[in-house]
Amino acid sequence: MSEAEQQKPSHIALLGVPIEIGAAQAGTLMGPAALRTAGIARVLEQLELRVDDHGDLSIPAVVSDGPVPANTKFYEEVKTWIRLLSERAYWLAQSGAVPIFMGGDHSLSMGSINGVARFWQEKGRPLFALWVDAHADYNTPDTTITGNMHGMSAAFLCGEPGLDNLLGGLPRASITPDQLDLIGTRSVDPLERKLLRERRVAIADMRAIDEFGVAVLIRRVIDRVKARNGVLHVSFDVDFLDPSVAPGVGTTVPGGATYREAHLIMELLHDSGLVRSVDIVELNPFLDERGRTARVVVELIGSLFGLQITDRPTPTNAVLPD
Repeated sequence: MSEAEQQKPSHIALLGVPIEIGAAQAGTLMGPAALRTAGIARVLEQLELRVDDHGDLSIPAVVSDGPVPANTKFYEEVKTWIRLLSERAYWLAQSGAVPIFMGGDHSLSMGSINGVARFWQEKGRPLFALWVDAHADYNTPDTTITGNMHGMSAAFLCGEPGLDNLLGGLPRASITPDQLDLIGTRSVDPLERKLLRERRVAIADMRAIDEFGVAVLIRRVIDRVKARNGVLHVSFDVDFLDPSVAPGVGTTVPGGATYREAHLIMELLHDSGLVRSVDIVELNPFLDERGRTARVVVELIGSLFGLQITDRPTPTNAVLPD
């Protein structure tokens, strides 16, 4: 039996996170409903996985308990979402399920990844985050141009200053910059680029994909996670895909990944047996074409959890040259 088969998850927990205030464009709050309509549960169940849909997260009254950092739009509202989601993500990870957080804009990752990272830190295993995204999302309040908090999520998760009271009294389970991998990056702000360079964050931009191919790049990530006995969180922003493939996003950037490249990434991640939690973010049905983008995303999630055209053995991951 292969390593991936031994570690194959059997239980998926779906949680909708209909947040849109972290982004500039309204509409991502409809993302969870679009994914359900496109059949995400049905596809996963066809793979003989138990699927529990926990509905959509809803927040109580907005919490105000401290100063609001400059250059952070809707900080109080985002903060309330993140605190609730972090606790729910921790609980879902404890349950033994692989949680899929259906967004919603990318600010939700500040809560989802913090919660699952806290769980795995208690287990003594590092959590690595694969940021599948056209954007680096490594801004801070000091570097941001827009003030939109979905562009600060990766920086917050890596412990960068500026949002230190976001979680209040809840544990902040930061990952280190060497536990973050960006792939598909093609839009980075000037000060954000400087910070990424200083932190030596691994970036596989679209030139790297064109030059080396996604298989080489993803296997490097897999090898690094395995070498440290880690687990992997996949934070999948729909704008990673080229707009011709996935028009239903509010932050489209030309020159994105193809349908085939995206499926290969997901298949290789499935083969690795390392994925233990997933975000799906920035799907905006208001901008979509008759559900086309939602259907593509559901197909990709199917590949991530083992859907394939023909039965084939899991390939071994060859050691890559330096």
